[in-house]
Amino acid sequence: MSRTFKLAQLKEPRVAMRVLIGVLLAANVAMAIVAFKPFGGSADDLRKEADTLGNQLQAMQARLAITRRLSQKVDTARQDGDSFLARYIVERRTASSAVFEELIHMAAESGVQPGQAQFQYDDIKGSDSIKMMTISAGFEGSYQQLTKLVSLIDKSQRFFVIDSMQTSAPQQTNQNQPQQQQGAQKLNVQFKIKTFVRGAAEAES
Repeated sequence: MSRTFKLAQLKEPRVAMRVLIGVLLAANVAMAIVAFKPFGGSADDLRKEADTLGNQLQAMQARLAITRRLSQKVDTARQDGDSFLARYIVERRTASSAVFEELIHMAAESGVQPGQAQFQYDDIKGSDSIKMMTISAGFEGSYQQLTKLVSLIDKSQRFFVIDSMQTSAPQQTNQNQPQQQQGAQKLNVQFKIKTFVRGAAEAES
């Protein structure tokens, strides 16, 4: 009697619909548990996840070590650059006097007579602290003396670059003059020399 009554109830649409909804809900809950693993999953799953996290941590530590080495190299390069500039590039506030003094010294060593010198400063694209300095200076001496002067300028630690040279033709004298005297004739040479200076624009000497 009871079994017959239950079967009769299941045949009713309302009861059957409730049973179907209950079955579908139970199936959805089961699928959600499988998909999202709210209870942490199995021991094997947890072990795999731990291995993955460990590998990710090692990769991040390796990238951090590389970044630190690159940072150290950048700092070393910056220090070397500052040391190089301080050693070889004259400050702009003392550039004119320092460069002129060195040219006078080289002129005395090569035996030529220095003339007047003029200085001009130009910006260098991409640099706020380094400027191009152009020196226009005249010298008088024999060919051998001027050749020695050119060699001294070329070997200077100031990174002098001879941009141009204008030589005045020597005055014609007695063609029968001995060759030794002709070789000792004085030449007037106007040099245009370029070099670099460091310092702010307002520090011009």
